[in-house]
Amino acid sequence: MDLTEKTLSRREIYDGRIVHLHVDEVELPDGSRSVREIIDHCPCVAVVALDEQDRVLTVTQYRYAFGRELLEIPAGKLEPGESPDACLVREVKEETGFTLHGWRFRGVVSFLSDIYEAEQMFLFTSEDFSGVLHECDEGELAWVEKEKVPGLPLW
Repeated sequence: MDLTEKTLSRREIYDGRIVHLHVDEVELPDGSRSVREIIDHCPCVAVVALDEQDRVLTVTQYRYAFGRELLEIPAGKLEPGESPDACLVREVKEETGFTLHGWRFRGVVSFLSDIYEAEQMFLFTSEDFSGVLHECDEGELAWVEKEKVPGLPLW
């Protein structure tokens, strides 16, 4: 059975720097109609970077939507026309001060909820990086903390 839903109409709600919101009316495979509220998120990259002691490179940032600080792996959004590899190198340098010398592409994942959000995250791993933790680049939050935490290799 074909489960494809056909878009009948689209109402644009918001077009921002990071997200785009729209509401679609769709026809379901059985002929009935429904509404889909969709968040389109810009593509992004993330890396699980492990050092020689299997510590994971992380950043701690305050996230307004959660109302608290979150421990995260280095990640960021692709700029228009930028390749995932170039974005990866740039984001790691901006967020941590480290330079990646080698990395491995692991795949594209959909984050949060594929029910209402369309996001592509290009996921990488690295065990080849160098540098020293630094203060944030201009435009980065001044209270971002950099640290390495114990972890286990994922692959």
